[in-house]
Amino acid sequence: MKFAIVDNIKSEPKKGQTGFCLSCGSLMISKCGEKKIHHWSHKGKLECDTWWENETQWHRNWKGHFPEDWQEVVHRDETTGERHIADVKTDQEWVIEFQHSFLKTDERNSRNAFYKKLVWVVDGKRLKGDEVEIMRAIENGTPFDFTRKILPSSCSLLRDWNSNHPVFFDFGQDKLIVLLPKCHDGMLYVCQFLRSEFIEIFLHGSTDKSINFQELLVNFPKYVLSLSSSVTSA
Repeated sequence: MKFAIVDNIKSEPKKGQTGFCLSCGSLMISKCGEKKIHHWSHKGKLECDTWWENETQWHRNWKGHFPEDWQEVVHRDETTGERHIADVKTDQEWVIEFQHSFLKTDERNSRNAFYKKLVWVVDGKRLKGDEVEIMRAIENGTPFDFTRKILPSSCSLLRDWNSNHPVFFDFGQDKLIVLLPKCHDGMLYVCQFLRSEFIEIFLHGSTDKSINFQELLVNFPKYVLSLSSSVTSA
């Protein structure tokens, strides 16, 4: 973890420090070696959040675009009491999860169900062939308004991540590849979006531009259904 509580303050690790976990309150030990990124670790083998993954510089770079008090926020289900540490939780209650490592389908589905307003950012450079496969699928897709409509069979990465929440794939370029929320027709809808725009929209979530974009993410399946119906009736 990037943060622990030290003297009642949310703090990054320094060599020789101890602190307390943001979620469970257990003792944390600072890890400030030369091989791994500096982080906090529970003393012993205790891990209070099974969804947590070891972070890379890629994670830290993304988190660093947002205020510290939005980073590593404990999100609790008021009904069940279940809690997890969100990578980023904005002032508009959006949770942004940054995913580098492989994620099993069951865990991905669990997170999709747990966080109601969720956006994924996925490190697309983890496997060499993924970018080529996605770009080929986009090129062969059918234009649909501002998106490309793609057959699920044309790209395994997009098919595996298709859900009710948007997924932004980061291939290290200025533009992110966006997989929009799952639609009624079983097709995949993809577009490109500037990294800088993504950051601005979630940093300043109360602007008209941000609100319109966030509403589009939530209502995209209805938008596709409406647009498809109007085309059919015409």
